[in-house]
Amino acid sequence: MSPPIVTRRKSQRLNIIGISAGYHDSACCLLQDGELTGAAQEERFSRIKNDKSFPKQALRYCLDAGGLAISDVSRIAYYEDPVQKLGRQVWMALEQGAPKACRQMVLDRLTSPGPEFVIRRSTGYEGPIEIADHHLCHAASAYYYSGFSDAAFLTVDGVGEWPTTTYGSAQGSRLERFEQVDFPHSLGLYYSAVTAYLGFEVNEGEYKVMGLAPYGRPAFVDRLSNLVRSGPNGAYELNLAYFDFMRGERMYSDEFIRLMGQGPRTPEDEITQFHMDVARSAQVLLEEILLEKVRYLHTRVPSENLCMAGGVALNVVANAKCLRAGPFKRLFVQPAAGDAGGALGAAAIAHVRLTGRPPSDKKLRHVYLGPSSPPGEVANLITSSSSAFRDFRNDEAALLRYTVDRLVEGRVVGWYQGRMEFGPRALGCRSILADPRDPGMRDRINGLVKMRESFRPFAPAVLESHAAQNFDLDHASPFMLEVCQVTCGTPLPAITHIDGSARPQTVSRDTNPRFAALLEAFCQRTGCPVLLNTSFNMRGEPIVCSAVDAVNCFVRSGIEVLILEDFAIERSGIPPLWDLQAKRTDMSNHDSGVSHRIYTLF
Repeated sequence: MSPPIVTRRKSQRLNIIGISAGYHDSACCLLQDGELTGAAQEERFSRIKNDKSFPKQALRYCLDAGGLAISDVSRIAYYEDPVQKLGRQVWMALEQGAPKACRQMVLDRLTSPGPEFVIRRSTGYEGPIEIADHHLCHAASAYYYSGFSDAAFLTVDGVGEWPTTTYGSAQGSRLERFEQVDFPHSLGLYYSAVTAYLGFEVNEGEYKVMGLAPYGRPAFVDRLSNLVRSGPNGAYELNLAYFDFMRGERMYSDEFIRLMGQGPRTPEDEITQFHMDVARSAQVLLEEILLEKVRYLHTRVPSENLCMAGGVALNVVANAKCLRAGPFKRLFVQPAAGDAGGALGAAAIAHVRLTGRPPSDKKLRHVYLGPSSPPGEVANLITSSSSAFRDFRNDEAALLRYTVDRLVEGRVVGWYQGRMEFGPRALGCRSILADPRDPGMRDRINGLVKMRESFRPFAPAVLESHAAQNFDLDHASPFMLEVCQVTCGTPLPAITHIDGSARPQTVSRDTNPRFAALLEAFCQRTGCPVLLNTSFNMRGEPIVCSAVDAVNCFVRSGIEVLILEDFAIERSGIPPLWDLQAKRTDMSNHDSGVSHRIYTLF
């Protein structure tokens, strides 16, 4: 057992910790007097992709960020109701045909400690613990950080306790849910079934289906319509004959395979036109149903504002369709819309219950809420090694010129600056950057660094002041949660998808001054205010967190230049000991394996 988190001093502020844990992508956040001062996912510290374990390291970071001890915490808020969730899991285990492994899982959970016990055992916390249900946390994570004074909200995911989709209204501090769709009927599980059928990993590969879709034709929409039947108002139903997620170890049934007329793809199989057409058809059907439900929601809540959350809200193509073709004028999607963001919602709900007020009336402007590496720490790491490096301390202009020179030369640059982003997107602090004008750059990064499928697009980062001139975008989009057409006169093949679209991040000096300055310097040099921006990690690994993580990824990958705060290292400057350690890490990771079992009782 780990020792309790130690006491330091007494804080007079209202300090609320939000926690999501236990299924996938555990996370922790800190609200201080309603201000979000820290948030991080456990995977960034443990280096285990989508780590679901109790977020003890993320909690330690949040306490450190607030200068707190565990005794200074006013309340800990947890993101789902364990009693309601266990009730659903028991029901699943009692269903006819449920496998023995499923029944054993439920028996194990009936006798295992609940989240409140785990929180107290892991932290030594003795204060009150607030429990909020899963989809209410999703709704809160969007509305309370949107800056809207009123809104409709729609939450859509695989499943929470029982709900899979909820509809509601929000005004002031009040959230009111008036309709829901319950398990086993779920748009998230529908999309995950197609994900698994196409050979991608559930809860990880859904965005691959979205990225593959533009290569295909909607040839199978009619067939896939057999899987989901839309009902009146907000209702819809799955035809459970085509799904096996309650009885077996895969998402889809043999009936699904017969319907499609072709066996499932295995992960290393070639992707054919058939797979592209299935992906396109699945995406089209999802968009049609979501748009129908958004239009219905507006008849119940005639606000100009819509808030969305839940894992399905990370489908940026569907988001754009709902905004552009739907009745709402404004859309806010919480950038960590999946389970990690539930920590933000839980903390916000606890704040409202304690104070009667929403945590803030301001829109969430950035998610640079994670740890940073102090300049002295980075300097010691670099200077104590035998690496060859350039030192740009106290000369940011020279650092920017050097970086732009490397980008213009066609180099791939690892960019590590300031506080780590919260959520699944790299937003200019833990990023890999490149020149978007280079027609071969996407394949280079996919092959040498990301080790991923060639069809997956990369996103652009663009100066907010230049966004409208280069993209069909008339508002800021700082979180990469909306797609639009590329309208730039200069071809940008490295960030333009096959359908002419892109998923831009708009960047301003107000929220990320050094990244904005780099974009400005690149624009002055090239006339292009856009850079290719993808997450600083290799395939199957979390985004880098610490400076050591960044060095490790740099050495093991095909990244050619590392900008580590105020220091620059090129591949020729890598010392032999770094290279040796990286090879040992690769050998260790090679045999670890990845489980593709989907049956976890959700």
